[in-house]
Amino acid sequence: MKEELTHKQNFLKGIIRENPVFVLLLGLCPTLGVTTSAINGMGMGLATLFVLMMSNLVISLVRNVIPQKVRIPSFIVIIASFVTVVDLVMAGYLPALHEQLGLFIPLIVVNCIVLGRAEAFASRHSLLSSMIDGLGMGVGFTFALTLLGSIRELLGNLSIFGIKLADNDGMILFILAPGAFIVLAFIIAVFEWRKNSHVN
Repeated sequence: MKEELTHKQNFLKGIIRENPVFVLLLGLCPTLGVTTSAINGMGMGLATLFVLMMSNLVISLVRNVIPQKVRIPSFIVIIASFVTVVDLVMAGYLPALHEQLGLFIPLIVVNCIVLGRAEAFASRHSLLSSMIDGLGMGVGFTFALTLLGSIRELLGNLSIFGIKLADNDGMILFILAPGAFIVLAFIIAVFEWRKNSHVN
């Protein structure tokens, strides 16, 4: 029962309390770069979620056989292998999304969320705990990118997931780079307010 509770807490912390984007402020390059639409945000989030879970799983399995001196390079090779799988699958089955995300897919290899969880968690914990940690952080990252992409698409295009809600044009600012910073700032402010209100 205690172990189940720990797994549940481990999963949930990545979604709200330690959300990689809104709380830890990690992985902001793809967050700001690809979230011009909800579909782009969700696609990038799910790709990262897969890499997080699978790399955490493998790193947890081989953590005792990797020499300390080559720990980080080994983690990068493992992560890069799963990023290559994602890149090829998306290119083959989702070419339009693959083209939209472009260079940001290979850049998952050096995403500090993925490498950070490998180093801080997967290399020190059991297989199941590492997978749940990867799932929680991946869901939190997907939630953050989808939310940010949805708000930007709604304000900038008056559409959601490509479905046009009105004939009028939106505020183009929110589709451009400054819009990403503005929306992200407001969401972070809400998370900070929530955190501080719970402390008090």
